[in-house]
Amino acid sequence: MLNGNHIQGTEHIGFLLLPGFSMMAFFSAVEPLRIANRMAGRQLYDWTLIGLTEEPVTASNGMTLLVDHGMADVRHLPALAVCSGFDPEQWIGRGLMAWLNRLDQGGCRIGALDTGAVVLAEAGLLKGETVTLHWESLPAFNERYPGIATCDELFLLGDKRFFCAGGAAAMDMALESIARRHGTALAVEVSEQLIHDRLRSRGDHQRMTLARRLGSHNPRLVEAVAQMESHVETPLSLQVVAQRSGISERQLQRLFADTLRTSPGAWYLGIRLDRALYLLKETDHGVLAIGLACGFSSPSTFSRAFRRRFGQSPRDARRRS
Repeated sequence: MLNGNHIQGTEHIGFLLLPGFSMMAFFSAVEPLRIANRMAGRQLYDWTLIGLTEEPVTASNGMTLLVDHGMADVRHLPALAVCSGFDPEQWIGRGLMAWLNRLDQGGCRIGALDTGAVVLAEAGLLKGETVTLHWESLPAFNERYPGIATCDELFLLGDKRFFCAGGAAAMDMALESIARRHGTALAVEVSEQLIHDRLRSRGDHQRMTLARRLGSHNPRLVEAVAQMESHVETPLSLQVVAQRSGISERQLQRLFADTLRTSPGAWYLGIRLDRALYLLKETDHGVLAIGLACGFSSPSTFSRAFRRRFGQSPRDARRRS
């Protein structure tokens, strides 16, 4: 996206569409720009769709878009957004890495929607950068690139790089870009055209608050689940969870039974197993390493618990993904 305050002239943005890209994130990024052009009565933005080749590109939802150029035909761009979806690693190759680095050396401002950050990391373009991407993808990204700082903000707009968490967060990033370049009033007009109720800041939550996800505003319950979600690799004892939530272990048991119709132990185990399933599907870490990263002390314990929850072994889950 863009930078600066109230700069005039048309800004050109390239969108690299990798096979399986998120259509939701792409449209959320483009539609605010299109509406900004209409509301302003002139061409504030234009864009180019780029593929790995000149062939049409199919998104994760099965819809296919024509592209304007294959990447080999694009030598200069002022800005580029890398749009990808699940398994972006499979499209990473020497040609794409070299192309991205050539654009970077030519002064192109390069960013990513959601998992496009993986592509930029592989290209070596994230040194000294802080990255945001979809909350579900953050654990795997942190495991794979421990030297790259991450956060869970909706979007980040820097001088050379920009990132968003994907989905509707791409709309928030586009609206912020419009506000910076052409003023808040235009960004608000565009937001209202999109039936987007407010301009969300970069620091807004990606996910619903825990209270909304749990269907309860009980502060003890919310704190207990927050403690569980933030201690997956080294699980806390239920006694410690209760203490940090300001109640006794017996009260913790009763609270979970009354509100969530389960025990705190079963809920905690579910959090860890869901994380394990995601890591099996989205990373190439070994099954043993994933079990350890999710708090299981032995492969057999991990495998038994995983099979009880998902009806298959961890290795089967990986093969089927």
